[in-house]
Amino acid sequence: MKNAKFTSVLSRAGFVSLVLIAVLAVSSCSKKISFQTSTAVPAAQGVVKYKKDGNNNYRIEVDIKNLAAPKRLEPPKSTYVVWIETDANGTKNIGQLKTSSGIFTSTLKASLTTVSAFKPAFLFITAEENGDIQYPGYQVVLRTNRF
Repeated sequence: MKNAKFTSVLSRAGFVSLVLIAVLAVSSCSKKISFQTSTAVPAAQGVVKYKKDGNNNYRIEVDIKNLAAPKRLEPPKSTYVVWIETDANGTKNIGQLKTSSGIFTSTLKASLTTVSAFKPAFLFITAEENGDIQYPGYQVVLRTNRF
């Protein structure tokens, strides 16, 4: 009888542990949002991944492929700037896209990894002459839906 109670307790503890592990695994996953198709650069495709960290900040990763060089746009620009729109803090410049071409292809890839203290509502990318501007220009290249 004593052995059956001990086995039952171990079984419950194992089940509770399994449930806790599953909850932690699901809650720690990052969210992935795709950019809408662009009229300025129709071939461009991209995603945003964001995840809340232990310090209540949001780690944001932007990955874009098939993005034309900004100097090929009309009018030509020199860089792409990523903007975050938040419910609490408005629109902020979170950095410039780092661009590169593949070794065996001319496909332009671009990425940005950063941290924000504010939860993103949506992100958008503009083509700009200068990367350290405070307000976005009119040439929006890519935009996400609201998160």
